[in-house]
Amino acid sequence: MTAITSATSAATTTTSSSSSSSSLNLDSIDFLSLLTTQLTHQDPLDPQDSTEFASQLATYSSLEEQVGMNDTLTTISDTMADLLTQVSLLASGS
Repeated sequence: MTAITSATSAATTTTSSSSSSSSLNLDSIDFLSLLTTQLTHQDPLDPQDSTEFASQLATYSSLEEQVGMNDTLTTISDTMADLLTQVSLLASGS
């Protein structure tokens, strides 16, 4: 278990230093990097608990859904802003 902890902290340090300018904004690539580092460094004689691993995969799935939802909301917001701009131009032209 200490190998997992040290691997996770090493990956976190790498991730934190690579994204220090973005104030620790982790994305799906960072999450997968942490997960694969954790799996690579786990003790084969004492593997990670399967329920914890399933929980981490569910977290990743949730993260992917949230990213997709965020992209959709950004598109909707941009479209609404464009429509409001066009409406205000039409209203001021009359």
